[in-house]
Amino acid sequence: MITNISMKNIKRLILLLFILTALAIQAQKPNLDSLFRIWDDITAHDTNRLRAIHKIAWDGYLNFKPDSAFYYAQLQYELAKTKGLKKQMADALVTQGFFYRIRSNYPKALDCFQQNLKIREEISDEKGIADGLYNIGYIYMLQDENSSALDYFQRSLTVYEKIPDNQNVVNPLLKIGFIYDYQGHSSKAMDYYLRGIKIYEKIPDKKGIANIFNNIGYMHIKVGNYSKALDYLHQSLNLYEASNSKYFITIVLTSIVGIYMEQDDFPKALEIYQRILKIEKELSNRKGIADAMVPIGVIYMDQGDSSKALNYFQQGLKIYEEISNKKGKAQTLAYVGHFYGYQENYPKALDYIQQSLKIFEEISHYNGTLDRIIETGILQDLQGNQNEAIDRYKKALRLAEEIGSIYYQQEACEYLYDAYKKLGNGNKALKYHEKMLVLTDSLNIVDFAKKLQQMEFARQILADSLSQVAKEQEVQYAHELEVRKKNRTRNYAFGIGLLVLIVAIALYSRLRYTRNAKASIEKEKDRSDNLLLNILPAEIATELKEKGEAAAREFDAVSVLFTDFIEFTQMSEKLSATELVAEINYCFKGFDGICEKYGVEKIKTIGDAYMAAGGLPVAKDDSTKNTVLAALEMADYIDKRKTEREASGQSPFEMRLGIHTGPVVAGIVGVKKFQYDIWGDTVNTASRMESSGEVGKVNISQSTYELIKDDAVFKFESRGKIETKGKGEIKMWFVEKASTHE
Repeated sequence: MITNISMKNIKRLILLLFILTALAIQAQKPNLDSLFRIWDDITAHDTNRLRAIHKIAWDGYLNFKPDSAFYYAQLQYELAKTKGLKKQMADALVTQGFFYRIRSNYPKALDCFQQNLKIREEISDEKGIADGLYNIGYIYMLQDENSSALDYFQRSLTVYEKIPDNQNVVNPLLKIGFIYDYQGHSSKAMDYYLRGIKIYEKIPDKKGIANIFNNIGYMHIKVGNYSKALDYLHQSLNLYEASNSKYFITIVLTSIVGIYMEQDDFPKALEIYQRILKIEKELSNRKGIADAMVPIGVIYMDQGDSSKALNYFQQGLKIYEEISNKKGKAQTLAYVGHFYGYQENYPKALDYIQQSLKIFEEISHYNGTLDRIIETGILQDLQGNQNEAIDRYKKALRLAEEIGSIYYQQEACEYLYDAYKKLGNGNKALKYHEKMLVLTDSLNIVDFAKKLQQMEFARQILADSLSQVAKEQEVQYAHELEVRKKNRTRNYAFGIGLLVLIVAIALYSRLRYTRNAKASIEKEKDRSDNLLLNILPAEIATELKEKGEAAAREFDAVSVLFTDFIEFTQMSEKLSATELVAEINYCFKGFDGICEKYGVEKIKTIGDAYMAAGGLPVAKDDSTKNTVLAALEMADYIDKRKTEREASGQSPFEMRLGIHTGPVVAGIVGVKKFQYDIWGDTVNTASRMESSGEVGKVNISQSTYELIKDDAVFKFESRGKIETKGKGEIKMWFVEKASTHE
């Protein structure tokens, strides 16, 4: 990792680039008159004419009037083809590819770039090959085909470095960084970004640095550092504005407006979206126009201006239909449905949501499909059509199970529980409620408390009832006995015997009923206790049952353990949803057993990450040691699992582990879907230990090292100070078992 770039150097670089930009502004737009004179001179050499028309298309019009750029590029291609000049043919195809990219016509852009690459390979133009690979990768990235994009960017990077071409090598570096960042590998992404900055320190390039500032700004957005993000994004925007690169200006503005939307600053967001819309209209980018209109409509809808909201939705919808953009059309139809839903016009809302659902099903967009299915269920529910709503929720549940989406399964079960409860079908409501609890690994504390109260109340009522019956039987028996004594009838013996028999039968029946009832109550209570202990530490569960609440506590030294699977996104593309969930479950079940073995408390799972902590809810002297031992055993567990899967030809998981020790606050927050959790900077630092580690190794912080450094069980490898996101430089160590203890 590159760590020697100080903020002071970056600021100097920024200042230098602004100066260079100011000096270069006059040179940005070529002298079109002189270029046209060369092109119009049919007596001039063909290569000179083609060079002139290329500059006219590429430098003169592409970022200002894309239609004109395409026209002149076509003239260039036709002349070059007639003269058999392949390089100039390829140059024209690149210009046309960028035209289609600006217009969001990705299939045609890809076709142009692939034709260009084929020609470059035929004439062995290595620079052109590198550029061509990069442009194809960029189109794949725009279409969310990140595995293909990463492949082309890596191939492009290899050729650029071979040439070498320091001026352009930064382009694939930034895009590779962006994809890694998108996939959650932020540390790896920053490595590529910093490599780009190092190159631009030597070869200042205003558009390149603008691009890298935009990417770094995006990184700050991800961690919620909005002020820092805006600083970098505005620097990027200023550089693009200096060169009037309208297409790239809209990209940066889109990042900026996202921050204001996140901060609920809708007036500022509306102002920026209006600016984006103006630029997209100047570029005649119809998809860009629609992409700006729809969020403008959302803002007006949030502000209660229904007429403007609907107007923008309808304009955006019309454009999406005209350019056959199904995803944009489907999402806009959903927004129109939400619009009518807010106005409580449920039939009309349902109609638009169903139209949206139909399109999402056609294009196999699972998230959009699931959202729309659930929304149609909600709308049916609002209209009192519970049976129709249940059908929608069940359909969503089946699809969510098919693709392995735990979130959507939980949501569908929650709605099914509510719907069946409204219909008075308690058995089915309970079925989905219990399934929801299993999926979310949590319990509704209010419902749980009520159930305990209800069980205790029922048990008391039963006890009171049995006591009363016994008293009544005793009174009746005494009364009968007195009657028999007075009457002294001949059937005295028979009567008393019959009465005793009746009483005996009654008492026996009551006794058996009491025993069965008590057994049922105890069984239900044990079930509730076990469920509670499954999600809470025993001490916390006991306190919760006794007091009805569990107070948060501070701990001075808790060892927080994080694990995370590497390249989980790529792995999910290789496995079916069922296989993926099954493999994660296998791994996490193993981790649960290891945590139990070493007395480490499992806190939660977050997607493919596993979090545990040693030293709570009861602090122990050996908690840090046991946490490290647990981590080492987890690493061995995954390594053995990898060997097993590779032997059977299956793709294995690989994993990083990190531990940091420090103070935390632990407890239960809220009253619904509660879970035992921990908070504090220690948790964030532990997460950085994991993300800064290496595959199969346990990475620990200095504070953890200090607590176990003298233990002969372990041996350590110093890593020095490592730069981490949001934390600066942190001293880290790799730890493993000493050979004598293996």
